[in-house]
Amino acid sequence: MKRNYLESTDSTNRYIKRFLSQGEDVAVFAKRQTGGMGTKGRSFLSEAGGVYLSVLSFYQDFPAERAFELMAHAAVAVCRTCRGFGLAPEIKWCNDVLVNGRKIAGILIENTLSGGKVRASIVGIGLNVSNALDGLGGIAVNMRELLPAPPAVEAVRDLLLENFAAPSDFSDYLGFAGFLGQCVSVTEGDLQYDAVARDILPDGRLLIEERGKLRALSSAEIAIKIR
Repeated sequence: MKRNYLESTDSTNRYIKRFLSQGEDVAVFAKRQTGGMGTKGRSFLSEAGGVYLSVLSFYQDFPAERAFELMAHAAVAVCRTCRGFGLAPEIKWCNDVLVNGRKIAGILIENTLSGGKVRASIVGIGLNVSNALDGLGGIAVNMRELLPAPPAVEAVRDLLLENFAAPSDFSDYLGFAGFLGQCVSVTEGDLQYDAVARDILPDGRLLIEERGKLRALSSAEIAIKIR
């Protein structure tokens, strides 16, 4: 896989799109982002000291209905990387990685679809190492705060790419989803209610139990708060 190392860019996901026409897998790292992208159009704070990675992968025969596997694999790679430095990460459905209940990483995936297949996928990962998190109201955390001797950004970067290149399966993803079996607060449109998170289905939907009835929810429809 070709690798590109940048001092700064607006967004590694945006930058890597210039390679879409070349058909070759590539990884792009940046020391900082000036316009980092989060889910649902949100910005992603990306000061120097974090790992900002995008990976572009091409596929020949990857059904679109299996696209959630790409998200699951990326989350597992992040969790394995955190665990490699002595942390105990958990996945908050569906694309955030938490340590001690606070967000240490975010994942953004952009897929190119054609004929019911995923033809190319851009996986963007931001992992907090020693970067400043001012202004986030304590919802985020970095390795510097959690560890007595935080690792070098380069060491985290290299281990993250190594874990991303390693295989994983859906059971690995479920193994890091520590909130399963717990009560969660669900916001669905203007409606808010409590439910028990029972399972995550292979297509990424969350199976909840509310008043004795099971329902599968899409991440596009709801917000989850672990109680």
